[in-house]
Amino acid sequence: RARERRARFVGKNGACNVAHKNIREQGRFLQDVFTTLVDLKWPHTLLIFTMSFLCSWLLFGMVWWLIAFAHGDLDHSTRLQRDPAEGTAGPAAAFVPCVTSIHSFTSAFLFSIEVQVTIGFGGRMVTEECPAAILVLIVQNIVGLVINAIMLGCIFMKTSQAHRRAETLIFSKHAVIALREGRLCFMLRVGDLRKSMIISATIRMQVVKKTASLEGEVVPLNQIDIQMENPVGGNSIFLVSPLIIYHVIDKNSPLYDISPMNLHHHEDLEIIVILEGVVETTGITTQARTSYLADEILWGQRFVPIVAEEDGRYSVDYSKFGNTVKVPTPSCTARQLEEDKSIM
Repeated sequence: RARERRARFVGKNGACNVAHKNIREQGRFLQDVFTTLVDLKWPHTLLIFTMSFLCSWLLFGMVWWLIAFAHGDLDHSTRLQRDPAEGTAGPAAAFVPCVTSIHSFTSAFLFSIEVQVTIGFGGRMVTEECPAAILVLIVQNIVGLVINAIMLGCIFMKTSQAHRRAETLIFSKHAVIALREGRLCFMLRVGDLRKSMIISATIRMQVVKKTASLEGEVVPLNQIDIQMENPVGGNSIFLVSPLIIYHVIDKNSPLYDISPMNLHHHEDLEIIVILEGVVETTGITTQARTSYLADEILWGQRFVPIVAEEDGRYSVDYSKFGNTVKVPTPSCTARQLEEDKSIM
């Protein structure tokens, strides 16, 4: 019976399949509140911002109500409501409240909203009677500006996150192994769907598999870097059109002893491809990832050409992006192929 395929370390869409459990130092997340807010899901972020505004309005509404209560504004306002004629003469006419038109907690709450969001309807205002009221006005304005700055910055970062740009960086669904320049090569295709380019794009590849050391230590996810080749040399690529990136399977490659017969028996084999670069329009560094398991590697296949010259310009047919064709390929390992060449 076929063995069950192990879980992916990196999904085809680039998501890392790792769950963090039993984290005891949860307070570290609060030391970087801004990043924590950006990492939250949109409903949670919006809920936090809404509660931040409501709590600040209620808090300062209570402060304004206490100031009015301590100064006697509430009693004076109630007395004027009961006997409006009394406000025309006598000691009551000379009374100056800290904030005009505050006669209950509701009016104090409305004044708190007006102060923080700079909406003035003209009915309530701070007077020169109470220095404490002027101080509270300054403090509430500063708190409101801080909340607004955090909210706008968080929303900007969430809408312009680097992984959004990575959605238009695509990899071929399958990788292939075939001959190139007389050597067995592991090949994949990468492309960018947008016209705006990825500047200083680099690509690297790792093999993730379970290994054991000579001392018996088991490493469940051992990451091994392997050298990638591309048509322009080195790791930097000019991703103006889809490119075929390949890795030469030599004696330093983890795929050196893999043949088409035993390729699909390597359930623990996973090849991760990472593309990094700077978004031309925003200057933000982005990263796109994908992975290939053993059953997603096609032996003896080659990608079909998808770039053609039409009417003085080059066109790319993305409908054939992942299409492959069979090509003559030795059914042996790279080690055996090199040994046969050395004998000849």
